[in-house]
Amino acid sequence: MADRMEGGCACGRVRYVAEVDNDDAYLCHCRMCQRATGSVSIAFKGIRKDAVTWAQAPDLYTSSPIARRPYCRECGTSLGFEFPDSETMDLTVASFDDPSRFVPRHHFGAESLHRAWLNTEGLKEIRTEEHKTLVERWVKATGSAPV
Repeated sequence: MADRMEGGCACGRVRYVAEVDNDDAYLCHCRMCQRATGSVSIAFKGIRKDAVTWAQAPDLYTSSPIARRPYCRECGTSLGFEFPDSETMDLTVASFDDPSRFVPRHHFGAESLHRAWLNTEGLKEIRTEEHKTLVERWVKATGSAPV
């Protein structure tokens, strides 16, 4: 049985509901995804297109002759990847309201993988609330600390 999970962009303009039937996700390291997201990799959840309902349709960027990427034109959030002629698509794991369920099962685009970014075990970990200047800016701007 599938679970109903919600997600969307940073500003809230583009929202979706997805019927998710497993925890499988993957990391894509291909150069197209790196360039499209400005990151060394992106976490994706593969899903059937008919399992996704958009409350507000995303904008679409034709990123290559064979693929396009849903995103929000207002805030720039990357929401996924799709081949227009496929029954499936990928949603960005981080665009789900609660992405904690998903588990990476494989790497794709391994030819462009940046190994130094895979295992960051042992690096100093700084919590958001420990960054005093950032918290002060949030409180000044919004009246409360960031969540």
